[in-house]
Amino acid sequence: MSYLPANDRYDDKMNYRRCGRSGLKLPEISLGLWHNFGGVDVLENGRAMLRYAFDQGITHFDLANNYGPPPGSAEENFGVIFKKDFLPFRDELIISTKAGYLMWPGPYGEWGSRKYLLSSLDQSLKRMGLDYVDIFYSHRPDPETPLEETMMALDSAVRSGKALYAGISNYPAELTKKAAAILKQLGTPCLIHQPKYSMFERWVEGGLLDVVEEEGIGLIAFSPLAQGLLTDRYLDGIPEDSRAAKSWGFLKKEQVGPAIAKVKQLNEIAKEREQSMAQMAIAWLLKDQRVTSVLIGASSVAQLKNNLDTRNNLYFSEGELKRIENILKS
Repeated sequence: MSYLPANDRYDDKMNYRRCGRSGLKLPEISLGLWHNFGGVDVLENGRAMLRYAFDQGITHFDLANNYGPPPGSAEENFGVIFKKDFLPFRDELIISTKAGYLMWPGPYGEWGSRKYLLSSLDQSLKRMGLDYVDIFYSHRPDPETPLEETMMALDSAVRSGKALYAGISNYPAELTKKAAAILKQLGTPCLIHQPKYSMFERWVEGGLLDVVEEEGIGLIAFSPLAQGLLTDRYLDGIPEDSRAAKSWGFLKKEQVGPAIAKVKQLNEIAKEREQSMAQMAIAWLLKDQRVTSVLIGASSVAQLKNNLDTRNNLYFSEGELKRIENILKS
């Protein structure tokens, strides 16, 4: 059955924030395909989530070359779904991908060389069946490749028409500043930075948020729920179908226990706000206007809907923020 998106998808369902000082706006909540879209997952479940997301005004889908597992399979699955459902709506979508982590054997299969980045982009476009991506990221800094080479590769990707914008991910504050200066000189400004940022992962507050503001770069936070820790999922243990229970996941069982005491306290505040724990964690990030978008993952339409209901309450009182801070620092 052919997909027809909701006619009211732009009728006040989603707020859109300007990405730094660029002309581009992103939805406050974007959908990441890091998990649950790979070869080990059910394609139709991912398809249902992408359809629901677009119906709710999510216009940004975020991928990377290594998303799966196996690596590359998330892009392949997205390509299948895109061709079936989203091809007529390509100009309404922001599709991003990244390169930086291991993708193929040998000396050219990872990191930040021109050879690797541009080869990887060609592979990603082929897997997804796209002529271009909207944003192409350097997924991580390469300590052995000159920063100029990596940034020149991003510039080339944009100038070739295979990407519309350049971005970086996981770069520390000082390196972000240097990368932005190089890209600006090349004539391809750095559009966006994608760091890990959540109540439990706050390194960006040590300088990166200031740098993106000064440089006019947008910021999209990934892993806002700390791989599911900042939800009610683990309050009573580790469910068999949870991310921590999967052998291929990034969240390990030993990470769950130490976090639960804080999550239980935070969850009480969320209840007072008439929100789920996940909704409050997302809203907590969006309170900062330097955050352009929060990149959520989901394993089902129901979970995606719960996260999107964050929009019903984005306001925090000073008292709430102080209580949250005290819990996080305890």
